[in-house]
Amino acid sequence: MKIRILTAEDVGRALPMDAAIAGMKEAYRQLSVGEATVPLRSRIEMDSGSRVALFMPAAMHGDAADGLAVKVVSVFSENPARGLPLIHAVVLVLEADSGRPLALLEGGTLTAIRTGAGSGAATDLLARPDAATLAIFGCGVQARTQLRAVCTVRAIKRGAVYNPDPAEADGFVTEMRGQGPIPNDLRVAASPQQALAGADIICTATTSSSPVFDGADLKPGMHINAVGAFTPEMQEVDAETIRRALVVVDSREGVLAEAGDLIAPIRAGVVTEEHIHAELGEIVAGGKPGRTSPEQITYFKSCGVAVQDVAAAQIALAGAERLGLGSLISL
Repeated sequence: MKIRILTAEDVGRALPMDAAIAGMKEAYRQLSVGEATVPLRSRIEMDSGSRVALFMPAAMHGDAADGLAVKVVSVFSENPARGLPLIHAVVLVLEADSGRPLALLEGGTLTAIRTGAGSGAATDLLARPDAATLAIFGCGVQARTQLRAVCTVRAIKRGAVYNPDPAEADGFVTEMRGQGPIPNDLRVAASPQQALAGADIICTATTSSSPVFDGADLKPGMHINAVGAFTPEMQEVDAETIRRALVVVDSREGVLAEAGDLIAPIRAGVVTEEHIHAELGEIVAGGKPGRTSPEQITYFKSCGVAVQDVAAAQIALAGAERLGLGSLISL
């Protein structure tokens, strides 16, 4: 028996953003209509939450996409200060009809792409069609794929990046401006308010435990993608934003268990669980409407669901086989 090993570079080449966004729409649809099997992910906290290991199995059962995979991912907040990535991950792909191991993929790159692609899918479904300006909070790996994904589904003409460390923001802008669909007009914002000024779309991709902007500063018609705040104690987006927004999530079960952005305002009595309008997959499937007016503020919260990894891994494995990428190892 042979298994294909895909490095981070292999995954990056085999998983283009446009295909990943299409894959996320199908993954979310299957999740919401019950075609996917997705247990709530298991987590092990090594201490107060700064070192977390997550175990995420899932299966897709639809006619268009059938797959089985499990991801093991660690999020250790001390790693960047040690010169290591914040996230380490691997994805094991199994053959759906036999259970035979097919591939082992570097999961950090896959996670970053599929998370960005999830926001790309949400942006495509929820942002105004004429949205042309973007604000990014954070400048790590996740921020990079958020930027790529949004620019894939909307003709973004100008972007602003805010990060507490201006030097990191400068490096981000220098690296990312002009890449593929990303505009050359990508700038460092001196403050959250400056980043928000004129923005049609906002992406938050941080590990902040407190809100990164003031919801009172939001203008009508904005769309927000929030992909940080993956524990109840973390909160990138404030209660005012949640109160004002049409709230769409990747998984109700997941966000109510893990997302501080929503848990905090629910506990404070600002909103109830019923304030969650829909899962994104319900909108993909046509069961719920998305944006209904240009003035609506829309908000998409993603904690990540394992079905995304299955969909992304299937696309990446097919791409790798087509392009001859990776190494075949006999077990």
